[in-house]
Amino acid sequence: MLIGVATLLTGWAVQAADRDNDEPRVSIEPRASARTSSDIRVDSNLVLIPVSVTDPKNRPVTGLAPDEFRIFEGKAEQKVLRLSCEDAPISVGIVFDASGSMSGKLAKAREAVIEFLKSANPDDEFFLVNFSRTAELAVPFTGNPGDIQMRLMYATSKGRTALLDAVSLALGYMKGASNPRRALLVISDGGDNHSRHNETEIRRMVQESDVSIYTIGIYTRGTPIMPEEERGGEKLLTDIAEESGGREFAVDKAGDLPGAAAAIGLELRNQYLLAYRPANTEPDGKYRRVQVKLVDQRGMRVSWRPGYYAPGQ
Repeated sequence: MLIGVATLLTGWAVQAADRDNDEPRVSIEPRASARTSSDIRVDSNLVLIPVSVTDPKNRPVTGLAPDEFRIFEGKAEQKVLRLSCEDAPISVGIVFDASGSMSGKLAKAREAVIEFLKSANPDDEFFLVNFSRTAELAVPFTGNPGDIQMRLMYATSKGRTALLDAVSLALGYMKGASNPRRALLVISDGGDNHSRHNETEIRRMVQESDVSIYTIGIYTRGTPIMPEEERGGEKLLTDIAEESGGREFAVDKAGDLPGAAAAIGLELRNQYLLAYRPANTEPDGKYRRVQVKLVDQRGMRVSWRPGYYAPGQ
């Protein structure tokens, strides 16, 4: 049975299993185009954890071996059975803040999206959610990055900020993605002041999804009065990203946006996938915390999805 987080990179794991006849094979039933990730079935009890490793300059670290990682479920160390690192196709949702506080920042925010899309592969797919006081699906799934760029040309900043509603909409729409690797890129200047959903609801959605969330926060620091839109925004974006195994990139000026987006694109293309068979096989449906470490940290930063829900009875 598939355990929690594994749906994120199942296709990647299948490729790894095919190259290693010493480990149990992982198989999934054929997937029709209308199916969602909840329809995937895997004949294995492996847990698959996507992991990113970067150096102090935010550059991906590649070429690490399985014995250079340690993985823990709760306090119990688990054995790493398999390690993969491939640039498999990915489905990406871009969540774009067009609220009033983004006035003067939209041009660079558009550039950031364009820079991110430069790393696209032919089999990738994308969609766009725009939000201000409400969230809307502006561009449905497309394999043409130009569709996203064209729609953003007409984005204007106005209204309040429904960030949490936008994340909820994007996570729901992502269930129809074609690729098992899935991520959101959220570009915003801070907090939420007009959503129907609350942080607790979104945290639960993130934990139950197999979507990595990367956020780029544009913050106005060093001013005596922080704009209302940004109050609590940095913590909110950081919490959403880290709960998913992604990262938050903070920028102090709009000119830094394209560089942050390029770094995220590069990181997504250089992720590892760790596989282990949990010692705790109890089907209790509980959320289990996971921790990943390097044997020799050497100043490197490790990001990973911090947990998964065990299957129920």
